[in-house]
Order: sequence, then structure tokens, then C-alpha cells
Amino acid sequence: MVEDLGIVGISWRQINSEALSRFTLPASSLEKKLTVFAKKTGLSELAYLETCNRVEIIYSKNPEIPHHDIRPLVYELLTNEQAKLGEAERSLKAWRGEGACEHLFLVVAGLDSAAMGETEIVGQVRACNQLSRSLSLNGPRLELLFEEALRIAGEVRGETALGEGNVSLAEIAVKHIRNRIKRTDGKIVLIGVSPMTERAALSITEKISAKENPLIIVNRTISKAQILANRFNAKAMDLESFIKSPPSVEALLIATSAEKPVLIASVLERLVSKTVSGQPPLLIDMGVPANIDKQACLKLNLERIDMDDIVIEANTNRQTRLMEAAQARHLVDEALTRIHDRFAEQLYGPLLGALQNRFQHTAKEGVNRLLKKDLKGLGASEREAIQTWAEVLARRFAHIPTLGLRGLLLNGPEGSLEAFLQGLDSKFADELRLALSNGVEKHADNRVIKQ
Repeated sequence: MVEDLGIVGISWRQINSEALSRFTLPASSLEKKLTVFAKKTGLSELAYLETCNRVEIIYSKNPEIPHHDIRPLVYELLTNEQAKLGEAERSLKAWRGEGACEHLFLVVAGLDSAAMGETEIVGQVRACNQLSRSLSLNGPRLELLFEEALRIAGEVRGETALGEGNVSLAEIAVKHIRNRIKRTDGKIVLIGVSPMTERAALSITEKISAKENPLIIVNRTISKAQILANRFNAKAMDLESFIKSPPSVEALLIATSAEKPVLIASVLERLVSKTVSGQPPLLIDMGVPANIDKQACLKLNLERIDMDDIVIEANTNRQTRLMEAAQARHLVDEALTRIHDRFAEQLYGPLLGALQNRFQHTAKEGVNRLLKKDLKGLGASEREAIQTWAEVLARRFAHIPTLGLRGLLLNGPEGSLEAFLQGLDSKFADELRLALSNGVEKHADNRVIKQ
């Protein structure tokens, strides 16, 4: 249940974006690494969350395996290096059980972000769950955890003003673009197709004149660039063509998953030489690791706004949002009291149903024997009344042990369920275990179908 959940990770709170890139998994080997890691550690469910300011492994352990600190294993997974003594524990944070649920809820609500109330995180968490599902690494526990987390995100955005205004990192970046375009009209380029660039495109088209400042979407795969460009009446361009012969642009924002800088010195020189205003273009690098060569910018005396600059700016706005954050925090606390019940109801509902069915079956057998032997002279209506009465009585008798079992699942120590089953007839205990197993599998299948 909740106690089997855990999170291990690192974020902007511990290190800057450049250092964070050391802990990100390359996109080219992501699927293989996660699949191998799940098998190696024996984790029953696993998800990988990567954003511009955090990397986290979200997991559920096998209930039969005791808890142990997996930070050294996660450190090796993320860095491809063995941790020195105590290094993993110093570098990575770990949350377990309800603490893990609380942490994810705070993250998706925007309360643990550099930009308090940021909106991109919702899409990133949803993508994290979808990746886990596509690799068959998710299961009923993580599905339920992500479902509740995304529900919290919706409540926070619907019931508070936390997400209003320039709260996302992309919005902060676009503010710099707007300030530049006020001074020098010209083309704006977004490189990469991601939640970050999508949010930036939305803000740009809402707040900047497209007629005077055309928007260009650039991506390595032109078809993906075209899809995003069509949404915002922009022009699409493939990355290779852009690098070889960039158009004249006044502002550029890049956010890709490339492992090495995309815009190197030669490309930057071409960009500088083509600006209509005669000023170097505004360069905003939201890639982790960096997408624009920092040394080349220094050599060419080009200003580059990077993720750390944006995080610092976002942090200065946190105090003004504390009142809305308090209400959002209240919604998170309510969700924490709810999640234990949800786990018990959804994962153990079939077991409680099987218990109710056994009582009904026993009552029905008893009534049938009674009607055959001792009450043969009764009419159809009397027989039906007795059978109905027996069913109602069986439900009432089953109510007390059902409440007791639910209490053990919600509040009892680990092993309570098995202790309860061992006190029953072995055949009946196996029947309940089978109902539980089938219910968990059915729940997992239903979650996949719904999504």
C-alpha cells in the first residue's frame, strides 16, 4: 500500500542546472536503463521524472521485500558511477510512504518548484507516468499515486490563484523576449518541441504581435515542428537547415534534450551577423544540460540567459505567492488523508467483496437446507421472504468483520492482512488472496484502458 511507495531524487534545491545535468539519463538509453534497473533492484513499479530543475525516481517496492535505502543504486543509475561512501546519501534526497506521496503532491501542485505555482510540471508528471506505462513498469500503486497527484494539480489550479500570472519558468523567459521585442521588432525562434517551448509559444502568440514578430518553430524532426507550428500559425523549420543557414532573428529560446550544445560558436556567429537591428540576438537557454555553448558566448561577448538565471528570478517572486500557497497546501493535506482510503478501497475492495460474498453464500446454503427439510409446506412468497431476510442478515453480519478488516488495512502495522488471513480456514483464506490478486490486476488493466 502507501508504505511501499518511495521517491529518490535531486533538485534545484541542492544544485544548479549545470550540475543537475550530471544526474539526467540520456534519452537514447533511457528505456533500457530503466528496465534493467527495475529488474536489478526488484522494484515492482518504477517511473522516471525529469524536468528542468529536478530528476527523481518514483517507485513501489515488492510488499514482500523489506525496506532498504536505494540511494546508492539510484546514484549509480543516474551518474553511471559508483558512489563513494556516503556520497549518494549526501547528494540524493529520499522519501518513503506518506512522505513520498506528500512530496509528489507538493511538486505537481507547484509548491516545490523554483517558480512557485509553475504549470509545466503537470505535463511533465503526466509524461512521466505515460513513459512508465509504455515500458510496462507501472502498476496499480503508481497509477493510483499519479492519478491522485494530477487530481491535486487540478484542484489547486481550480480553487486557488497560485497558477495565475507569470509563475511558470517559460512565462519568465517570455517576459525577457517581450522586453527585447519592444526595443527591436523581428522574428522569434523556439528550438525544440517540449512542454516548455509549447508554453512559451502560447504566451508569445497571446502577448506579442505575430505580424510584426513572426514565430518560427525549429526541431530536429520537421514533422514535430510542423505540428506545433500549425497550432500557433507559425513557420516550421528543421534543425539542420536552421544551423546551416539561420534566418534573421531578434530573440531565441531553446529547450531540447540534447546531451551536447546545439548552438556552437559557428552557428552563433551566423546568428549575430544576420540581425536586422544590428544588436546580438537575445539568447535564452532552458536546456539541461546547456543547449548553447557557454564558452562560445563568452568568447563572442554574447549575453546568455540560462536556467539558473530564470530560477533565481523565479525565486524572488515566491514571497508574493505565499497566501495562495497556504490554500494549496491545505488541499495537499486533504489529499494525504484521502490517499490511504483510496488505496484500501481500490486495491483491497475485491477482497472485502469476496468476504461479503462468502457470508451471502453461507446464508443461502443454510436457508436452502432449512426449506428442503423443515419448511416444506411454505408457499413461494413465504420462501422468498425468508431468503430475502437471510441475505439482509448476512450483509449485516458481514459488516462488522469488513469494517474491522478495513481498519487493519488502513491503520494496522505491516503484515496485518496476512495475520488476519492466517486466522481463517485455509481454503477461505486462499479464496480471499485470489480475490485480492485478481482485483489488483483488474485495477491495473482498467487504469491502462482509461488512459
